[in-house]
Amino acid sequence: MAFKESTQRRSSRVRRRLKAVSNGRPRLSVHRTSKNIYVQIIDDAKGHTIAAASTLEKDFRDSKKTGADTSAAAEVGKLIAERAKKAGVKEVVFDRGPYIFHGRVKALADAAREGGLDF
Repeated sequence: MAFKESTQRRSSRVRRRLKAVSNGRPRLSVHRTSKNIYVQIIDDAKGHTIAAASTLEKDFRDSKKTGADTSAAAEVGKLIAERAKKAGVKEVVFDRGPYIFHGRVKALADAAREGGLDF
């Protein structure tokens, strides 16, 4: 099995489980690359994005040297929590995708919890 196939299977397995326990809550989806991290709050019922944040945003790029470390992920987590509050979202389901809950993904999740998101 190729790498791409295995990651797709793993992320679909995670999403299938989330759909069973979500109870209509929006999904906090994380995507990370070797240089950046991206996060979105998605309403699957309506099929649209409520809020988004990433290390590619201009304000972020000016202040940070890199988007590929845990401190950058934590800042993105705080930013998404702030934007979610502004959009009226308090409870979400955390979608880690094919990534292990460790390192940058964990730092983002912890910062989003500290920022006021419930998951």
